[in-house]
Amino acid sequence: MADNIPEKMRRVMKSATSAEIKNFISKATFDKQAACKKNRLWPRISIVTPSYNHAQFLEKTILSVLNQSYPNLEYIIIDGGSTDGTVEIIQKYEKYLSYWTSEKDQGQVYALNKGFSMATGDIIGWQNSDDVYMPSAFRQTAELFLKHSDVDIVFGNTILIDENDTVIGELRFTPFSLLTHFYEGMSITNQSSFWARDVFSRIGMLDTRFQFSMDYEFFLRAAKNNIKFRLFHTYLGAFRIHPTAKSSTVTHISESDHRNINRLYKKRFVLSSLFRIMSLLRRCFYYIIQGDIDYIFGGIVRRCAAAISKIKSGK
Repeated sequence: MADNIPEKMRRVMKSATSAEIKNFISKATFDKQAACKKNRLWPRISIVTPSYNHAQFLEKTILSVLNQSYPNLEYIIIDGGSTDGTVEIIQKYEKYLSYWTSEKDQGQVYALNKGFSMATGDIIGWQNSDDVYMPSAFRQTAELFLKHSDVDIVFGNTILIDENDTVIGELRFTPFSLLTHFYEGMSITNQSSFWARDVFSRIGMLDTRFQFSMDYEFFLRAAKNNIKFRLFHTYLGAFRIHPTAKSSTVTHISESDHRNINRLYKKRFVLSSLFRIMSLLRRCFYYIIQGDIDYIFGGIVRRCAAAISKIKSGK
């Protein structure tokens, strides 16, 4: 179900710089006394972080959550029995966590569902142990939910960073469309999305049949069940691209997941080039009215450069 025109549609959208991101996640800047208190005037936000042997990045993820200085936070970390120093990092911040555990489990999806089942917040989010949130993401999201009580899922744009926290790209989105999500792939990311807790009671949690594309299927299932999405035209999170990232090491699982999801939803969709073209035209229309002409132009330049490189390499 498509949402309304996104917040901040006609405003200039400013991306965080590499320096701003590094500064935000390099050290603890939150009020440690205030972090142990709960201000009930704000809706509770529950964040779940699944973790396994990501000590290199985990502290930055934790700081991106705690440095929000959000007054009613519930933070849950579910670690799968890491052996690389992860536990010591978690223990460093355990005073500010609502719950954490480190024990062998059945993988990321099970860890997430375990954390979600414990969450008591009005608003739910999940951030992987190598990704981060942008400054003020929680307050902006809470304010949007308070302003639009009929909205179920809020999502924003996503910055791409490397292993050194340097900005290397971005993902800008358009108002959610079921067809676009199905035919063109992820049109929303968990790094920059939040949802009302009752979404779980309405559609269930993550499907454990999918190890890689569980978020893609979750949002697809939400749209199929008329869950209302709303795009917040700003940057809420950052996705880290690095050699040991799940997205870089298990692409064969991703391909298998997508084939199975396509089979699962085939009764609702009939694959065709026409729908793909319609989805592309819809996205271009929204990019134009959102003021994202530069993003369209940049995408065209990148694709042309990739095509030329492919031709030159003879592939």
